[in-house]
Amino acid sequence: MNKPQSLFRVFACLLIVIFIAVAPFKQQSAQAHAYSAAYSTITMTKTQTELVYALDELSVIELIGGDTNKNYMLEQEEFDAIKDHMVNLIRDHVKLSINNKEIPWTQVESFILDRKGDATKVIFKALYPSVSASDTIALSDDLYVNDKKTNYVNLLTINYGDMKSTAALSGTDRSWLMLVTGDEYEGFKPDLQAHQESQTGTGVGVVSSSTSGWFSFFKLGMNHILSGYDHLLFLFSLLIARQTFKQYATMITAFTIAHSATLTMTVLGWINVSPIIVEPMIALSICYVAADNIFSKNVKKRWMVTFAFGLIHGMGFADILKEMDIPRSELGINLISFNLGIEAVQITIVALLLPLLYMMHRWKFSRRAVVFGSSVALLLGGIWLFERLIA
Repeated sequence: MNKPQSLFRVFACLLIVIFIAVAPFKQQSAQAHAYSAAYSTITMTKTQTELVYALDELSVIELIGGDTNKNYMLEQEEFDAIKDHMVNLIRDHVKLSINNKEIPWTQVESFILDRKGDATKVIFKALYPSVSASDTIALSDDLYVNDKKTNYVNLLTINYGDMKSTAALSGTDRSWLMLVTGDEYEGFKPDLQAHQESQTGTGVGVVSSSTSGWFSFFKLGMNHILSGYDHLLFLFSLLIARQTFKQYATMITAFTIAHSATLTMTVLGWINVSPIIVEPMIALSICYVAADNIFSKNVKKRWMVTFAFGLIHGMGFADILKEMDIPRSELGINLISFNLGIEAVQITIVALLLPLLYMMHRWKFSRRAVVFGSSVALLLGGIWLFERLIA
């Protein structure tokens, strides 16, 4: 075993030991997270329309504050102190319309702090008048609209009679619209022909194309990886080392298979690993691969390491979806669309980088360039790892 490889193994073991030692003591962080996530449910019945809007705890703290003891959590007393402010914020930014007319809620049914560890949310429930056949119903959400630094998504579930559908409101597409079809009741019998003709997956009848179910999840997947700088840095670290085309293809395939598997299993609820473990492990993956680039001139069998870390990254990709009540009838297409959005960005990045990397590796200083680029990745990955372990 040569000296660089020995140093790398010592470095890798040290990172793992630090992670194991510190991870159990990690507390929830109030740093900017990949997404500020809201989960909305619209339920339409014969007598009323109900809107349930849930926003993650960290987003509430970012928007309003209230964390007076600075423990990155909202105690019940702290929540009680900001309730009125939060109600007004939701009233101003999350609006429901019927027949193009904004409808004020008839009553606030409940507004609670649902304490569930890392999954703690503020949950708001309001009631609106019922909708009838041939009515249009729309939801718009412009929360965070002027904050360019925050990625916000409102994952919407619609219950309409016996049917459910979904949409992801994110980026500049922050509105959802549905034309109610079918009889007023028994229980809202849907017009299945209109549903099939629309081919949008967002609801029964005609919906806005910008937030059609499959396409909104495709865009969400694209935005998710584009805003996930740790995922992008991991991909960069994988690619910068000199490899053959076959090695690149095998490595990317392994990463795709691995993250697709754990993404699916996490959303289905078959596995559930806390972000307290997943997020530091993603940072650790960057450090490991970057260090391997520095200490090893020839990276062999990298697809194995990539597959292992791909399993971790898939759990990170799934965080945004796993708490959404996606109907079984749409779960498959939404998962595929979300994953295809991730793959579209990933393939584009690979296609753009590979020609440049091949040119770079013909340069006499290519090894220095690899070491420099990997050192930057190692530094950033190390900073993220440290932050995620101690925060």
